[in-house]
Amino acid sequence: MKNAIGREIPGETKGQGKLRPFLGAFQGAPETFPRLPPKKRSPPGGNKVFSSLGDLFGDLELKSGATVSFHHHLRDGDAVANMVLAAADKFGLRDLNVSLTGTFAVHAPMIELVKKGVVASLRTSSLYGPVAGAVSRGVFPTPVLIHTHGGRPRAMKNGELSVDVAFVAAPAADRRGNIVGHLGKSACGSLGYAWSDADHAGTVVAVTDNLVPFPLFPPSIPQNKVDRVVAVESLGDPRGIVSGTTRITKDPVALKIAASAAEVISASGLLKEGFSFQTGAGGASLAAARYVAQMMEKDKIRGGFALGGITAHMVGMLERGLFQCLYDVQSFDLESVRSLGRNQNHLEIGADLYANPHSSGCLVDDLDAVILGATEIDLDFNVNVVTGSDGVIMGAAGGHPDTAAGAKLTIVVANLLRSRQPIVVDRVITATTPGETVDVLVTERGVAVNPKNQELKERLVKARLDVKEIDELKSLAEKIAGAPEKVDRDGPVVALVEYRDGTIIDVVRGVSG
Repeated sequence: MKNAIGREIPGETKGQGKLRPFLGAFQGAPETFPRLPPKKRSPPGGNKVFSSLGDLFGDLELKSGATVSFHHHLRDGDAVANMVLAAADKFGLRDLNVSLTGTFAVHAPMIELVKKGVVASLRTSSLYGPVAGAVSRGVFPTPVLIHTHGGRPRAMKNGELSVDVAFVAAPAADRRGNIVGHLGKSACGSLGYAWSDADHAGTVVAVTDNLVPFPLFPPSIPQNKVDRVVAVESLGDPRGIVSGTTRITKDPVALKIAASAAEVISASGLLKEGFSFQTGAGGASLAAARYVAQMMEKDKIRGGFALGGITAHMVGMLERGLFQCLYDVQSFDLESVRSLGRNQNHLEIGADLYANPHSSGCLVDDLDAVILGATEIDLDFNVNVVTGSDGVIMGAAGGHPDTAAGAKLTIVVANLLRSRQPIVVDRVITATTPGETVDVLVTERGVAVNPKNQELKERLVKARLDVKEIDELKSLAEKIAGAPEKVDRDGPVVALVEYRDGTIIDVVRGVSG
């Protein structure tokens, strides 16, 4: 069947059952599940602390075929998912369904566990490194589900995703299960992606390498949501958890794109008192944030909030009084981790408040502007951030579709050529974010405005930005690098790209090699 953007979607797939096709960004999928309250916890009293994963698994009533979950705040330094799945293998568990909010190179050991039958399926927002390659080659027995940051808490809240045991990496925890993320040798800052797991999983296990005296306060996740605490030697490699600094690009092309993106925001009329903003941690995005900060200081504008993954540059804007507060669902560097502990207006939030489209009000809906990236964008402004131009998985849906749908102004920034391949194509290989939620593409060779937003186009022309039609940018790129070769999309479905409302916006088909 075809969905609203003309993508062929199977009626059902192994492991996921019947699928619902994408209907449109604001049509809304029918609610097929009731909202579920948090599950009943274990009875009060008793010892929650276990000294090893072996002792813990001897106590857990975890069976083959169960669903286990992990969060990715430890990113490429994470050892928790690997050690837990290895323990599951040792205890003879098979056919586990894994819900890991982000998958990185460090999670390569999962591939062998898939081949052994320990892991049967995977749900995640991002796929990087060897696991991404394995998914593209069809190693997993069922299609991997790629969800958005807001789509996951939606699925947990309405019962679509039911987790038996959630393993929460806890940089600091006490004997009763109070947890924080900004303390200890494995400090990662916000634990926002684990909050829904703590609310809805059948059993919640805090895995910590920093057991501190009770009471640990104020907790990110409180003791009444945690059933077990297990002490381990290390949660992972701190060098892969957060970077010491997240650097603004020095590349002149990227700086030109960043400056143009800031000018688009200024010309839009949204840069005024109470301005709300989100941008990524990439060098060009950070440069754009710096240019926006300079405009705010010059015009004495105090913004309302900055949102999302927080960096030192956002902390600097907060401490200079440019924003009233930061809403932090993920801390990207050491300075943002430290800020979470010292600034009362640097607030930790969960993914549900961040981006759940079926909540009573998520924060992405209050964004004025968001700056996003792309691996491809097509003539209908549909954006790909999941696969490369060769169709191989190498990215993340993350909060891209969530913020694009919520923000008043969605800006995609990208070099006109990526690895000698045109960024603008007739039709993206994998649609992640629908074009109806994208307003502007900014490249070093010009700015293209979605035809749905003629008023914005007039503003940008009046501000003397280099406004072009998107097909002009496509032609310009092809004159430089030639037209891209067509990618074969006839392979088996290896991944489903889920839109934030639970419908399927596209599929990823396997590649050989």
